[in-house]
Amino acid sequence: MKQQRNERPQNRSERPQHSGGKKQQGRRKAPRKPSVEAVFGIHAVTSLLERQPEQVISLHLMKGREDDKLDRIARLASQIGLQQELMERDLLDEMTGGLVHQGVVAVCKPLKTYSEQWLFDRLAEKTSPLLLVLDGVTDPHNLGAVLRTADAAGADAVIVPKDKSATLNATVRKVACGAAEVMPVVSVTNLSRCLDELKQHGVWVMGTAGEADQGLYETDLTGPTALVMGAEGKGMRRLTREHCDLLVNLPMAGEVSSLNVSVASGVCLYEAVRQRSQTA
Repeated sequence: MKQQRNERPQNRSERPQHSGGKKQQGRRKAPRKPSVEAVFGIHAVTSLLERQPEQVISLHLMKGREDDKLDRIARLASQIGLQQELMERDLLDEMTGGLVHQGVVAVCKPLKTYSEQWLFDRLAEKTSPLLLVLDGVTDPHNLGAVLRTADAAGADAVIVPKDKSATLNATVRKVACGAAEVMPVVSVTNLSRCLDELKQHGVWVMGTAGEADQGLYETDLTGPTALVMGAEGKGMRRLTREHCDLLVNLPMAGEVSSLNVSVASGVCLYEAVRQRSQTA
């Protein structure tokens, strides 16, 4: 049976009560973010030039390579008056640390993350926001894949903790194929506190857990929703789990016990998309 909209708690006092004291931690000095970053790969650089050309400082192409896609990138750069340089493969390899660059590297400004205040200002403009929360996803390939899926599904933002999370580096941008430039990533100091604040703004916080009694497809995702995904294998941290309103499971018919976090995120997001399209 689907959960009814009128069953959703209207204020904090009506929600399930969670316990757990705050753990005191020593303050660590955050590493300085580099002033420029290398973005590489045909899809990532093409998307960057099309969507956010103001972020690109210079473009570096492999000398002697004949490729229609590289020619298109060069034309895009010429249209915006961007500096271009032809380079030998080994120099491009140095710029990317030996990673596959497909003959093109863009030096650009680092991507910014958004604040909690930005998030709650955005929520005030939305009637049924769809948010994705990542708890402890440290693999940049997974983060990039999640951002690509979140953008495709029309999510409003992806929320990550400042600690124990992959950063928006060049690998994330390459895997995301342009989604990292357009999908807002909100970096929060205290994820549990952020979940509580989301509840106060009327957002229903749903965590995914294999042991949950309620299935994803029996859950109403048409209202203001934050889907919480844990790291592959470990799942959500205890405090994160305790601050969810509801835990749901994904059906697993085979021998494996869990899905890759980017795949699980896609399943959950597109179930929300399916439900919302039926009620539109």
